[in-house]
Amino acid sequence: MSPGSWSSTMVARGVPWILLGLLLWPEPGTASLPLLMESVIQALAELEPQVPMSEASLTASAWLLSAQDSASPNPLHHFLLKTQSFKTTELDPHPLSPELRGLAEEVTHHSVRDGKEYGVVLAPDGSTVAVKPLLAGLEAGLQGRRVVNLPLDRTATPWSAGPNLPDVSDNFPDIRTTTRGLQDVSPAVSSANIRTASPDVEATSPDVEASSPDAQVKSPTSVDSLLAVTLAGDLGLTFLQGHQTQSHPGLGTEGCWDQLSAPHVFTLLDPKSSPLTMAFLNGALDGALLGDYLSRTPEPRPPLSHLLRQYYGAGVDGESGLRSNFRRQKGAALTSAPALAQQVWGALALLQKLEPEHPQLQDVSPQELAHVATRATKEFTEAFLGCPAIHPRCRWEAKPYRGVPTPLKLPLGFLYVHHTYVPAPPCTDFAHCAANMRSMQRFHQDTRGWDDIGYSFVVGSDGYVYEGRGWYQVGAHTLGHNSRGFGVAIVGNYTAALPTEEALRAVRDLLPSCALRAGFLRPDYAVLGHRQLVRTDCPGDALFGLLRTWPHFTQTVKPRMARRSSPRAKKESPPLIPPAIDLQ
Repeated sequence: MSPGSWSSTMVARGVPWILLGLLLWPEPGTASLPLLMESVIQALAELEPQVPMSEASLTASAWLLSAQDSASPNPLHHFLLKTQSFKTTELDPHPLSPELRGLAEEVTHHSVRDGKEYGVVLAPDGSTVAVKPLLAGLEAGLQGRRVVNLPLDRTATPWSAGPNLPDVSDNFPDIRTTTRGLQDVSPAVSSANIRTASPDVEATSPDVEASSPDAQVKSPTSVDSLLAVTLAGDLGLTFLQGHQTQSHPGLGTEGCWDQLSAPHVFTLLDPKSSPLTMAFLNGALDGALLGDYLSRTPEPRPPLSHLLRQYYGAGVDGESGLRSNFRRQKGAALTSAPALAQQVWGALALLQKLEPEHPQLQDVSPQELAHVATRATKEFTEAFLGCPAIHPRCRWEAKPYRGVPTPLKLPLGFLYVHHTYVPAPPCTDFAHCAANMRSMQRFHQDTRGWDDIGYSFVVGSDGYVYEGRGWYQVGAHTLGHNSRGFGVAIVGNYTAALPTEEALRAVRDLLPSCALRAGFLRPDYAVLGHRQLVRTDCPGDALFGLLRTWPHFTQTVKPRMARRSSPRAKKESPPLIPPAIDLQ
């Protein structure tokens, strides 16, 4: 059956029940599937043919709040996702296998405890994704409930009065459905540039570059339900806690799976991470992007299993770039920084109205909320959207460093650009890029006799950067200069062809801007091609020709700085350099 032939009734009424199948079971299962996105997709595919057509009023978010008594209720989800209160005994749920029950128990509760992260799965692109915000975004997109006008001064029932809030669409005429893109939610905001605020927004939005609690600001006028339930609410609450405790919440902490073939345990690289981990931000952004897509897609919509398999695979039909590999680029175009700051502020204000006794929101002034929203948005746009997605070493199954690494003395003044030459073909998916990384590491360690893979970072054509020796260790990439700069290689041979624009953007813009922000590069850093320091053809004629046009490129290099490599190295493998005293 083709996607276009799916029954619109099945999608419109059945999808909430499909999600219910994943959210229904509060008790642990007796068996567990691997924590892979493919397991979630397989579960959806198994449930979709069993969807009852007569229960259209029951939504997944209702069961997320009422069927899981052990979980803390979420007032924002309850209010914005058109939820109602139901008892589990009122339904005759479909029989699910013990494996699916175990999967549902593990993936629908997101938390960070004792250095471990729960409720996350490994996606085919190598990223780790929190399932709960992903499902919330899908539900918000299916409902099409986009804009809630503020303030709610008429008949809003505080959450503390009881969980059985009435259907908001009946009691709040200020809630309206829209199928416009997220850029259109705030009429004053039109720019997708995350670093540039529209001059028309200054009077009503907190400035994402600088804001003071004492600044004269106005309250937000609306809340987008999709952004509130996926990202804005959690982003605001986490930074509000940091504001109150005078601490800086960690944003985007990565982690390592116990194994990649059948993952079950995800250990964070920073045991003190906040809930805003890399996996949570990935899931939140995926939920927002797919929810936005669903809200704009006319019926009949495809089954969720079909949509997720496309999104976490080659890309969604008809949406260029709508693919998990490029979530950050699409996220930056989804909403501007001023608009997101308004949404964070609005979500906090709405939660404050719904739950007056919320421990973090009692006696918090609008000015404080504006300050928190500004800080949270600035951190998210710069440290997440404005940085490349970097797979840590454990994700490509790197072997341990041999010996004791030499620490770099940061900040550094140079960025050295390479091509790998071998492998020659660009890698366009995680499996091939990870295999290339392992192959290069084996060659560097076993054939060259080096302690580790030589490069600081390697850039694939799959939308990801792969950690080599990273930001803190001296590499083995540019003979005689390894302690003075980072060596970044793009997988492929670029003698006659150029890398993809995404790979070029990562090296030219994203890695340097992140390094500058973190203090790894000096503001006056210089970009050099490998051939300017070592007699080699690297990084290839085509890439070096383009490199010469980059803003930080430096043409003049003192002759005494250049080193000669062997004829074999020049001809066969330009980026692979012999060891020197300052390499290891």
